[in-house]
Amino acid sequence: MSRRTDHRTSATAPERAAPRGTAPEGAAPPGLRPALVGALVFLLLAAALLLWSKWDPYSRRVVELSASGTWAGSSVLATAGVEPGAAPSLRAGWAFLLGYTAAVWKAVVAGLVIAAAVQTLVPRRWLLGVLSRRSDAGSALVGGLLSTPSMMCTCCTAPVAGALRRSGVPTAGAVAYWLGNPLLNPAVLVFLLLVAPWQWAAVRAGVGALVVVGGSVLVARLTTPRLDPASAAAVVAAVPSAGDDARDEDPAGAAGRFARSLLRTSAVVVPEYAVVVFAVGCFSGWLFPLGQSAQSWGALALLAALVLGTLLVIPTAGEIPLAQGLAAAGAGGAVVGALLITLPALSLPSMAMVARALTWRVTLLAAAVVVAGGALAAGLLPLLS
Repeated sequence: MSRRTDHRTSATAPERAAPRGTAPEGAAPPGLRPALVGALVFLLLAAALLLWSKWDPYSRRVVELSASGTWAGSSVLATAGVEPGAAPSLRAGWAFLLGYTAAVWKAVVAGLVIAAAVQTLVPRRWLLGVLSRRSDAGSALVGGLLSTPSMMCTCCTAPVAGALRRSGVPTAGAVAYWLGNPLLNPAVLVFLLLVAPWQWAAVRAGVGALVVVGGSVLVARLTTPRLDPASAAAVVAAVPSAGDDARDEDPAGAAGRFARSLLRTSAVVVPEYAVVVFAVGCFSGWLFPLGQSAQSWGALALLAALVLGTLLVIPTAGEIPLAQGLAAAGAGGAVVGALLITLPALSLPSMAMVARALTWRVTLLAAAVVVAGGALAAGLLPLLS
């Protein structure tokens, strides 16, 4: 009798001794399944949103441009009735806000939802495992590569870049994702090859890659302390694993966190976006004063393309009709080259939206890097043409 009692006791001892919340040997850790579900939901949600807002429209646009070889339609400035050099007006601001919103509202919705999903559905340890590399260059390269499928304009990707930084992604990776969306957009590169000289696409791709990767590394080196490889690995290792992170709770909890994050982000970003875009529209005649007289501006035209082009906000591929119009007006290859980088890369609204997460120091240094990239493109395009 005692032997059987001892046998039963010894058989159940390991289970009684197992720490609470752990899984038996060979079983998945408790929380790994919710983490996998959250990551899968994120991927499906992001793919559906990007298919709706980006991939399908751009695929159809490629087919149209392949048949016509010309860019149909005018720039968002012309659509809003903005005249180069026109005095500021509330009417211009309202018209510009409506025109720009009509062009990008789908991508705005996608950006807000993806930003909320990044912060609530993807396990933080997994996110950092992808984007926290052993060097700033590695993080910037991964961030730039991950930006290419989303193909958003700088304003629409700002909430996602901010979400990445708030989740602990290194500065180099977050900045590279932010800049890479507009500059490395594969659809825009195809558009340029179809409707513009090949040199435009070559300069955009080459200088864009340098700004995204090299510029992000430079910004990170100037703003954040450097970590040796062992320290960088320790940062990722210190993050809670699947099952310990608050993001790995039950599906009902994840849904609630996602809804709260989406509402919180939208309540901040949408009014901020509307106010800053409206203000840019009010002053857009001054912010982008180049018109038919661009050829007579000389060096001032290049300066305007570098500085004011960085502040102006445009939808995805909006730089193409503007650059083509200025080239037809005789603006010259230097101005066109500068605009191919500065117009899409950043804008005043996107900088305002992302500054809280990245800090204003990082944001302004990123703007300086974009201006430098525009200057490089201004020198390269005339040489290639």
